[in-house]
Amino acid sequence: MLRCRRLVECRGVEGLSLQQMKQYEIWWADLPKPAGRRPVLLLSRDDAYMFLNKFVAAEITTTIRAIPIEVSLGARDGLPKPCVVNCDNLRTVSRLHLKKNIGRLQAAKVRDVKRALGYALGWEELIGA
Repeated sequence: MLRCRRLVECRGVEGLSLQQMKQYEIWWADLPKPAGRRPVLLLSRDDAYMFLNKFVAAEITTTIRAIPIEVSLGARDGLPKPCVVNCDNLRTVSRLHLKKNIGRLQAAKVRDVKRALGYALGWEELIGA
């Protein structure tokens, strides 16, 4: 049996897709019900994608409530209609559920996501209060 130091190398041997993933990228994901097929925002640090099979992600939804834990997204972000990253809906997503890279957040949106995570998790230092 072949042993690998890095998951990425093992994945290549097994013949699975090796698309590079990075923090703050938006991906289409096929999630277990009830979530189903939807975009997610990857939140794990960049080097985690080389070693782990599961990653922290925030769900993206068209249910817009205009509250501090949401960050608005749309066509400029590669999405077909107005939606939000909902930082109250964080989940662990398996590599196998990530299907297609949609795009990457711009720097201003990254700051907004960090602020929204601060609200969602009660981390005052990220909120700026």
